Amino acid sequence: MQIDVNQLMAGDLGDWLESQAQMRAKAMDKAMWRFVIGACGALPLLAFVWFGPQLPFDWKGIASAILVLGISAWGYAPINQAKQTIKVGINSAIARSLGISYEHEVSPGSEFHAARTYGLLPNHDRDSCEDRWFGNLEGHRFNLYEAHLEERRGSGKRRRWVTVFRGALIDMSFGRPFHSTTLLQRAGKHKKWFGLGSAKDHVSFKGHRLDFVDQVHPDFEDVFDVYSDDQVEARVIVHPSYIEHLLELEKAFKGDAVRALFHEGEVIIAVESGKLFESGAMDASRDRERAEGAAKQFSALAGLALAINQTERGQALRRANGEAANGEMASSAQPQSSDASDGRERGVRAARDAIGVAGFVGRRGFGRKGL
Repeated sequence: MQIDVNQLMAGDLGDWLESQAQMRAKAMDKAMWRFVIGACGALPLLAFVWFGPQLPFDWKGIASAILVLGISAWGYAPINQAKQTIKVGINSAIARSLGISYEHEVSPGSEFHAARTYGLLPNHDRDSCEDRWFGNLEGHRFNLYEAHLEERRGSGKRRRWVTVFRGALIDMSFGRPFHSTTLLQRAGKHKKWFGLGSAKDHVSFKGHRLDFVDQVHPDFEDVFDVYSDDQVEARVIVHPSYIEHLLELEKAFKGDAVRALFHEGEVIIAVESGKLFESGAMDASRDRERAEGAAKQFSALAGLALAINQTERGQALRRANGEAANGEMASSAQPQSSDASDGRERGVRAARDAIGVAGFVGRRGFGRKGL
């Protein structure tokens, strides 16, 4: 999936960004005035806290920190708003070029509930979502957004919020009909004997039992576990030819990143990827770079969704290199030609290159931690 950022910058997006120069300048001026006013007000208050009434040292430190952080947040607010304006403008232009829509605000739907219920997302105490891309992508209903999940840990003064997941949640209408629920989870996620044994024979999610689905491919068993409430349909969805394709994707997306749920006619995918789509900046000279970064991030994730999807005949909608699949699904009994093998290897390399240039690995990256 190619997005021509040069064409966007040469057209309406470039003109719009030039028109935002005054808005950026006003935001900077407003922020500077707020910092000056805040500093002038903070100095006497800090002097009173430290040299006024006798207070425990801890209370003085806490009061000072609250004051400084409050002034910083108040002062930086105009800059944050300007960045968000630029970000929404750039991301919306990218989405329009693909015939889909973009919204900064997100209200998670049934896909979020399903992902949490069936373990694609970890347990958490607080969540925030943003950057929704939605519409029809190559004839399939498509919805992608970034989710940030946090858990409260520790006690007393050590209580803190810890990020347990930050990445993309994708749901998409599946290309072939099915009626079961099938979970494609990382191998070893559900083990017997408190995580010391082999994979569980079955798992239950709010009373919904999914049984382990045996797979004959040894490499696949080392990477994924499959659970389903319909053994026959699970093997139709995760068929031998498709297993080879999933292994290609697993290599391209570096292991612990990808897990999926086939549920109610949809495929829901969780990808731990760090912070995404931050195309807004105060420095206008970085607009093109930021737009290219956001475009590549979206292309890689949308390409992943299309690659996991299937046609009505069970064929991968796209290969790992993002090219549309052609021809009939090969019979699992037929030996694969060297040309097909070479094609898959090229697909893996292309997908790896796409991830490398996407720049969305972030500080945590796809990580080895997973779930």
